[in-house]
Amino acid sequence: MFPHLSHNDGQKLDLAFCYKIKTTLIATNEAPSPIGYGICEEPTTAEKNTAEFCSQRGYWQYSFLKSVMPQGRKDDFVFYGEKTKCLVELFCQDNRIGKVFIEPHLKLRLQLTNSKIRFHGCQAVRHDDHIHVQLN
Repeated sequence: MFPHLSHNDGQKLDLAFCYKIKTTLIATNEAPSPIGYGICEEPTTAEKNTAEFCSQRGYWQYSFLKSVMPQGRKDDFVFYGEKTKCLVELFCQDNRIGKVFIEPHLKLRLQLTNSKIRFHGCQAVRHDDHIHVQLN
């Protein structure tokens, strides 16, 4: 599965974040990205910018999808943090799940504390546009 070639073992799943329609603030099953990747929930100025950190160290692929994905639809959506947090916590409660990847600034923002939630490293791609769930 592009761009995550490591998903060919049937042990990993990516899910879009939860969103609301901006004009109504009603929850939706839609997402700003047509492929689920590349439209990021950026860190605030008070949060660590892992994408910048990784890019400065030469990891060009880290933000590649953001650089090629049209950002126009982002303005139509609002990140639904509470529901996304609930989804992540449900995965963490399942004993079959070994790891959940989400960007460090979102882990802090959403106050996620489970030890299954990890940083995936600069050699991967950003995880502030989706949730990565991995079986044990």
